[in-house]
Amino acid sequence: MPVEKSELSRTELRKYYITGLFMKGVIGTLRLLPYEARLATMGAIARGLSPLIGFTKRVRSNLKLTRPDLSEAEVNRICSAVPDNAGRAIMEHFSPEGFTERQRTAKVSGSGVAAFDTAVAEGRPIMMITAHFGHYLAARIALQERSGQPIGCLYRRMANPYFNDMYVEAFHKTGSPMFEQGRRGMVEMVRSLKKNGIIAIVSDLHAHGGEELTFFGKPAVTSVLNAELAMKYNAVLIPCYAVRQPNGVDFEIVLHDPVPHTDPRTMTQFTNDDLEAMVRQHMGQWFWVHRRWKAWNGLGVQPEDMP
Repeated sequence: MPVEKSELSRTELRKYYITGLFMKGVIGTLRLLPYEARLATMGAIARGLSPLIGFTKRVRSNLKLTRPDLSEAEVNRICSAVPDNAGRAIMEHFSPEGFTERQRTAKVSGSGVAAFDTAVAEGRPIMMITAHFGHYLAARIALQERSGQPIGCLYRRMANPYFNDMYVEAFHKTGSPMFEQGRRGMVEMVRSLKKNGIIAIVSDLHAHGGEELTFFGKPAVTSVLNAELAMKYNAVLIPCYAVRQPNGVDFEIVLHDPVPHTDPRTMTQFTNDDLEAMVRQHMGQWFWVHRRWKAWNGLGVQPEDMP
């Protein structure tokens, strides 16, 4: 977990400071390029670095676990597409002005659009459940424009304290409020729901303390908190995806039917299955680098069962 500067050693602070300067320099240099060119360049950089920093190996391992039926050609395509999408998303995050201007008019489609519009009109709390897929901030920007309302977003502080300020500042430029992951952020997020606000939550990560559900047919430790909050505050829970378009720059925002309120496990498994269906349609747009199926407290895929 990220910690305060005061908790880090001088060696750690020095390392983070140098790394932060380097990243700021790279991003600052790329921002001199036209918007589309800077995204393509960062995508190319990420593709080049992927084999060197272990990302390609992780993608291959996760695909071997979940999709052993894929051809080598398709695996290679995904191994290239995943870091390209991630690199573009990083540059979009740090190009908030151009990103916002480009995505505020993004096409919004899907069977859940009517439910979203109705909930907005009725003033009901809404929870947009999304994932590290395409670039979820594009959905936030487009839906704020559509609803005329702010959409709160939960984020995790970066480990590098010198780079975190730049990261959070860019987040705020795509909208407010922002809720930092942790006790205080959770209190603020709940307060927003109580006031019938709209919040967006990324829900596709391994969660310590979660329950064992399935994702791509494999045991995946998953938090059921989002479903519990939706039931407690009678919020409309809508799966939401920002699908990157073939030009690599634009997005289509796809909303699916709201998740029926039943029980937290059933609802959370519903969102896992819904995301899986989207990923199967766009295999290169989900962040296959995540250790989504890792073990925790005897749950999940055990180390000896990982490829």
